[in-house]
Amino acid sequence: MDSALKVNQGVPQPPEINPRAREIIKKKPGKSLAVPVYLEGIRKGDVSLLAQSITLIESTLEEDRKKARELVSACLPLSGNSVRIGITGVPGVGKSTFIEAFGTHITSTGHKLAVLAIDPSSERTKGSILGDKTRMETLANNPRAFIRPSPSGGTLGGVARKTRETIFLCEAAGFDTIFIETVGVGQSETAVHSMTDFFLLLMLAGAGDGLQGIKRGIMEMSDLLVINKADGDNIEKALQARALYQGALQLFPPPLSGWKPLALTASSIEGKGMKTILEAVEQYMRLVKENGYFKSRRAEQAVYWMRESIDDHLLSRFYDNPEIKGKLSELERKVREGKTDSFSAASELLKHL
Repeated sequence: MDSALKVNQGVPQPPEINPRAREIIKKKPGKSLAVPVYLEGIRKGDVSLLAQSITLIESTLEEDRKKARELVSACLPLSGNSVRIGITGVPGVGKSTFIEAFGTHITSTGHKLAVLAIDPSSERTKGSILGDKTRMETLANNPRAFIRPSPSGGTLGGVARKTRETIFLCEAAGFDTIFIETVGVGQSETAVHSMTDFFLLLMLAGAGDGLQGIKRGIMEMSDLLVINKADGDNIEKALQARALYQGALQLFPPPLSGWKPLALTASSIEGKGMKTILEAVEQYMRLVKENGYFKSRRAEQAVYWMRESIDDHLLSRFYDNPEIKGKLSELERKVREGKTDSFSAASELLKHL
């Protein structure tokens, strides 16, 4: 008698997206991979290993820091071949929407784009939402784009502590355009300017006195000022704002690059103005490479970040010093209780460095 039970053939195992997936999954929790594994993945453009590499360089563990230094050194010869664009603007200006629209246009022209989005860290919990992939859903699913949200960690200008090293890794992975999105506008946006080739400032039309929050220094740093949300009933206001800002830009001292900063309008929702903005970036890059400014600026940036690395290393050594650890809590208590002043306490601690 035939059985009612019928055994079907199993479904064939689909190919793995990442050939190294099993190796990565099997690694011990809390243990990073070997540097050659990361390097090989980066050179092949493996975004999974690229993401893990960035996590490695953001780690504060001493073992990871050593590997991170080796990895960055290995990636340096493969880096430097991208256009680094800093993007900032007042809160609510539509940075994420603009980046998605502009990024989509850039990838459609054949470029590979990495977006390093800096999320503000909470002063209370020290945590970050890291929701840029949610806000840039279309770009996040673009095979020619890579989005990496990172917590600011309370660092200057909302720039993640290891953003510069992350740039090197992305360039080594074959991304020829890098966006660095900052938390918002403030005097410390100079940190972004110090690691980019092109600085783009997003503005709103009709913001009135709210624009007084924009410091003159930031406008002077800008290579391109874009009036965003130039659509619907706001088009006329955007055009008026563009004319006003273009006039204001002419009053600033000419930049060393020889470039004349522009003011343009754009609609991120409708995708208008993206082609013109990209043309402006390309025109700028041609100019600075021809007159030698690009090379000299990259060299100055390297020196600047050497000094920043020294500061970072000295700060870590200071707080890791056993004598400092032993006296820090005691002196903090005395400062709180008013038994000593902040400067005397700091001088006492610095004696042990």
